Amino acid sequence: MRGLLRGELIKAVTTRAVLGFAVGGAAFAVLNALVIAVASGTLDKVPEKEEALSGLPVLLLLWGLVGAAGEYRHRTAAPAALVARRGRGSVLSARIAAYALTGLALGVLTSAVSVGLALPLLGDQPGPALTAGDVGAVVAGNLVAFVLSAVLGAALGALIRSPVLGVVVMLVVNFAVVPLLSGAWEAGANLTPFGAAGVLSRMTHDTTLSVVAAGWVLAAWTAAVALAAVVVERRRDLA
Repeated sequence: MRGLLRGELIKAVTTRAVLGFAVGGAAFAVLNALVIAVASGTLDKVPEKEEALSGLPVLLLLWGLVGAAGEYRHRTAAPAALVARRGRGSVLSARIAAYALTGLALGVLTSAVSVGLALPLLGDQPGPALTAGDVGAVVAGNLVAFVLSAVLGAALGALIRSPVLGVVVMLVVNFAVVPLLSGAWEAGANLTPFGAAGVLSRMTHDTTLSVVAAGWVLAAWTAAVALAAVVVERRRDLA
């Protein structure tokens, strides 16, 4: 299994896509910190200030989806399974684990940029300052959201098999369907993986779902989709 994981990690980190997602995550962290801490007005509550440290979990979902679905688009999934001489489910499990690790690395990078830029900017805001515990909790939530989103994306990529279709569907759901659902039924929107990831990463606050509950919701979605992807992978053709 270690050999499979090493091979999948090498494939994941040696593509140009990983650099693009790393730059995109860092750019969002900079933009989010500037918008929330500087351009959004007075922030006098801790949850409002925590939002300046939030990441963009959907970016990691897209990272996992594009990478995993690309294996089928470029027809590298079948040779990988044949060379590995292991079950197709085992190869996909290693691939998903590789995206979890790269998701963690990208999350660390994004969180470092967020904390390094946002904290000095928040120093001029009134009200209680963010404590080390507050910052640590936000960073931990972001990292969990990033890892789970990367795993969820990789599993969805294995199910959908089309990077373009997958990206289009996920963007429409995240930026159109979920906001509409939130306006009509906030509690229901928070129970979607996108809504839960937003609460976990502090992009959403003062809502119906706690941060801890959001983590469990996102973990449940991720585990269910990952299990489905492995089961389906074992039963269908790779060609």
